[in-house]
Amino acid sequence: MQFMERYKDYAMVPVRLALGWISMAHGGQKLFGWWSGVGLVGFANFLEGYGFRWAFFWAVLLSIIDFVGGFLVLTGIWARWAALCLSFSGFVRIFFIHWKYGFSLSNNGYEYSLALLGLSVTLLLSGPGRWTWRGK
Repeated sequence: MQFMERYKDYAMVPVRLALGWISMAHGGQKLFGWWSGVGLVGFANFLEGYGFRWAFFWAVLLSIIDFVGGFLVLTGIWARWAALCLSFSGFVRIFFIHWKYGFSLSNNGYEYSLALLGLSVTLLLSGPGRWTWRGK
């Protein structure tokens, strides 16, 4: 597998593409109601149902983190800062929404959110790699 060494600088490209697109899509659902999403008011109501105080504030904050953070990760602009914010969003999803349902995604568990958190932390620690908007 030594021949793959020359491609290690590009390893973060699929991580950025997957995490960026998924985060932007989920943020778009929450912010604008795109792709059968609920929009900000619906998301705030959802969070309120989970006991969040200041649910509309949290809905705006988490939606912007997902949408803007996803765009920044996708392009590689300030990718580490965006990954830090997406990691925060992942922790919120896991521990305040999905934890009580257990691991399994089929039971609304934290499985999917854990995978996204893993991608975010990987990007945070490794940086955006090659093929970024800034060309680094």
